[in-house]
Amino acid sequence: MQETELPLKDIHLPDAISWWPPAIGWWLLALLIPILIVFSYWLYKRLTRKTALKTAKNALSAIKLNAELDNTQKLRELSILLRRVAVSLAPRTEVASLTGHSWLAFLDQSLIGAPFSQGGGQLLITAPYRNTAASAEEINVLINLCEDWLKAQTKPAKKRQTL
Repeated sequence: MQETELPLKDIHLPDAISWWPPAIGWWLLALLIPILIVFSYWLYKRLTRKTALKTAKNALSAIKLNAELDNTQKLRELSILLRRVAVSLAPRTEVASLTGHSWLAFLDQSLIGAPFSQGGGQLLITAPYRNTAASAEEINVLINLCEDWLKAQTKPAKKRQTL
């Protein structure tokens, strides 16, 4: 036989690799990416909540200890602080437009009873319309109420039952 006449067959290339089913690494990646996204979102919410509460507690103690502020200024600062914390912790659409008794009812959701609507928290909506400034006793009651409200906010937002 001559060299050019060898009985060789043509080279057969293998079939192209199919994209389905994907390798195990792709399955793991498809599971891990959504899990990481959900975990990142949860962690972000938790850290911002803790930071907001820590900052609010520091601001509340600064208001409480500041001897230069009179009772009217303390009341104004407490009202601003509560509003800022509520807007940063709860959805803005639920909280930002609340005023008057609906605002106090929102604050009462976190506490047992209705200390804002029926107790010392009423000072937040009645003080601007009073002829006399709030007394030191009333401000202390409101500060203690604000401290209780901030403590109640340490847990994630859930509908708490009011008694």
